[in-house]
Amino acid sequence: MEIRMLTSLEDAEQYRCIRLESLQNNPEFVTSYEEEKAVPVQNYKDEFHMDDSYTFGAFDNHELVGIITLYRDKPYKLGHRAHIGAMYVSPSKRGSGIGKALMKEAINKAKSLNGIEQIYLAVVSNNESAKKLYSSLDFQVFGTEKRGLRVEENIYYDVDFMILYL
Repeated sequence: MEIRMLTSLEDAEQYRCIRLESLQNNPEFVTSYEEEKAVPVQNYKDEFHMDDSYTFGAFDNHELVGIITLYRDKPYKLGHRAHIGAMYVSPSKRGSGIGKALMKEAINKAKSLNGIEQIYLAVVSNNESAKKLYSSLDFQVFGTEKRGLRVEENIYYDVDFMILYL
């Protein structure tokens, strides 16, 4: 397995595929499949080169099987904060340590950035496997938003907010 930052158009094409897979498999992500499938591949490549945003991929035999994005708040008064988003590992690769490796890569990147003191993430409250992973890396729940995510007319998920102090 190789973990590295995504940068190229080829990376963007693979990212788009796994991102759409993630949204089909896990509708509890904030973005919907329908919204995301309209995004051109070039947009992903452009996002890979934005300041204060870092997208990593886990590759198994040159196939992208896991993704994670770390981004930093831009306002000066929030510049000590970073966030993790779009964390996903393909179902066939779960339980093999890829998720933990991606998280560690994002955490190490945050530590390398001048001034980052804490990392935030949000996770659906009933996603016990993700919460167990995050807790194993010393993230702590600091709040829960009841019915924080509506995926369909009458389907809601509670959302836990977690923080890691560096």
